[in-house]
Amino acid sequence: MVEIVRCGWCGTDPLYVKYHDEEWGKPVYDDKILFEFLILEGAQAGLSWITILRRRDGYRQAFANFDVEKVAAFTDADVERLINDAGIIRNRLKVNAAINNAKLFIAIQKEFGSFADYMWGFLPDKKPILNKVRSLGDVPPRTEISDRISKDMKKRGFKFFGTTICYAHMQATGMVNDHVEGCISR
Repeated sequence: MVEIVRCGWCGTDPLYVKYHDEEWGKPVYDDKILFEFLILEGAQAGLSWITILRRRDGYRQAFANFDVEKVAAFTDADVERLINDAGIIRNRLKVNAAINNAKLFIAIQKEFGSFADYMWGFLPDKKPILNKVRSLGDVPPRTEISDRISKDMKKRGFKFFGTTICYAHMQATGMVNDHVEGCISR
């Protein structure tokens, strides 16, 4: 019997394993999915990723199925609704940041044609970076590229998107492949 090798961070939780096997590290060029991860990564700040994954459907419902135009138009009444929604992380700063970031996401789409073109434009030849990862200890919390992206986004007014969150976003959306060598998803 052949043993299946996965990155150790996903453990055995079925939700985490499914996310690892089907999403994490797979290149994403779809703006709707990139916006979803922008919201989820911002919500994750200071928390574990599994906490956010378990609330993903709640976020989908609370944030208009990640429709960036609808989220950008959220009002103060929507903020209050979200603060009282047990299906998401009820942090006013994170909720306000998600709405703010939606507006800025749209501005980037207008400037670059798509958010994907903006993000992938930071990478050499707009191609995913395949890192040599033997163990979790080889995975950095940030890189020069995540520093550049987060600095540019901060300058544009984005919130909850520092270099560490940016690098996690890059991993989640396949801009970098940090699956350990031998992993079934590499």
